[in-house]
Amino acid sequence: MDQRIVIFDFGSQYTQLIGRRIRELNYYCEILPYNKDIEITSDIVAVVLSGSPFSVREKDALPFDLEKVIGKVPVLGICYGAQMIAQQMGGMVERSSSREYGRAVLNHTLSDRFFEGIEDRSQVWMSHADSILSLGDKFEVIATTQNIPIAAFRSRPDVYHHPVYGLQFHPEVTHTLAGLKILDNFFSKICKLTPNWNPGAFAEETIEGLKEMLGEDHVVMGLSGGVDSSVAATLLHRAIGDRLHCIFVDNGLLRLNEFEEVLHVYDDLGLNVTGVNAADLFLKPLAGITDPEKKRKIIGKVFIDVFQTEADRIKNVKWLGQGTIYPDVIESVSVHGPSVTIKSHHNVGGLPDLLKLKIVEPLRMLFKDEVRKVGRELGLPKELLGRHPFPGPGLGIRILGSVTPEKVDMLQKADHIYIEALRNWGIYDDVWQAGSILLPVQSVGVMGDERTYEQVVALRAVTSLDGMTAKWVELPYDFLAEVSSNIINRVNGINRVVYDISSKPPSTIEWE
Repeated sequence: MDQRIVIFDFGSQYTQLIGRRIRELNYYCEILPYNKDIEITSDIVAVVLSGSPFSVREKDALPFDLEKVIGKVPVLGICYGAQMIAQQMGGMVERSSSREYGRAVLNHTLSDRFFEGIEDRSQVWMSHADSILSLGDKFEVIATTQNIPIAAFRSRPDVYHHPVYGLQFHPEVTHTLAGLKILDNFFSKICKLTPNWNPGAFAEETIEGLKEMLGEDHVVMGLSGGVDSSVAATLLHRAIGDRLHCIFVDNGLLRLNEFEEVLHVYDDLGLNVTGVNAADLFLKPLAGITDPEKKRKIIGKVFIDVFQTEADRIKNVKWLGQGTIYPDVIESVSVHGPSVTIKSHHNVGGLPDLLKLKIVEPLRMLFKDEVRKVGRELGLPKELLGRHPFPGPGLGIRILGSVTPEKVDMLQKADHIYIEALRNWGIYDDVWQAGSILLPVQSVGVMGDERTYEQVVALRAVTSLDGMTAKWVELPYDFLAEVSSNIINRVNGINRVVYDISSKPPSTIEWE
């Protein structure tokens, strides 16, 4: 890209959201860890300093040399970023008398292009434990709230070659009602940037770039049936045709009939795909394993073994294609050093070293919603682009406890009833992700004159933009009643259905 905005990440839960909002405005941006040593080159046109769970007042505050950015490009500090600017540039930051979290009303104290088209007393969202009490002599206040004397500030005119702005609130969240407009004002009116980032341009540039990168080489790629790998494969296919060799593995943990249905879609797309039925190879080593991380590792290892066997049959392969997307890349680089493993990731790492192949990731700079937009530009069918995300280990982590063929069959049938009902009721496209979880719990029931002691299934449905946060969906009672009745009556071994009403955070979308 000929212009890029760099977001330095100090560990905030909202950093990815800042990036997504900037992309929504059609500006290209990249997220880098705060300690990434980069030079401000001519293609970097603005810098954003993110929030952080740390305090600038503490000894474990994340250090950053402002001198490398201030005065060289326009700078926007958000929450921690703003506090860091204030503290390092002669101001004072102190702990708030009470943690300020939630809605606040913004009062403009100076006229500024930053607030052009935004009404005074608009709602903003606060989330911080520290407050900026004073600014150095190079800065001035441009907004306050009822509780905060410095809610937004700017560098004084003509102090720096490029302006500096700081916000104590979060413009990236939807609770800041004019947040997107504030960000757009910063980039369009203050940085004077032209929005030129769009899915069509990305697809065209990427295909041409892949042609140049790959030349006459062959690429092998594992497909999952999901949006990311399908869009990545289509970009590669447009670039090199049948020199892309795709492998779709049935691990026995897919949804009901998914293997056949997905292969049919790929055939219609003209992709060069080999389908491999390897269910037994996956299910046998999972017998008796209950720990979710162990299950993930077993499934990952068997997948690598199966994929390697199939890949070895293809001659002249030099590249491994992957559907890695930007959140995968960001989450693989911790701003705090070595990350605590929440769960193993199935995209970044692994296969390239074993197969001795170079890696090609056409989507590594895209967020999830952007992948779908690119897919639409490429003409991929709605039924593929609209598919809900599905975990790499499949039903292996939706069966809590040990995995058996009988449990897989039970959950496949229950999940099929649930997903088809979402489609039939016209709800499927309003839900970001839905699935069924087989619990390691049995409950007493009565069917006819018989007492039963059978399995419990939990239904899950959430709305989200990119999976980083998610809210449970308020499905209609009549819908839930119909699904529950159909599962209990049609799937042997299940006598109770429950609905999960937990949001992320504090819960995760998947149960394991």
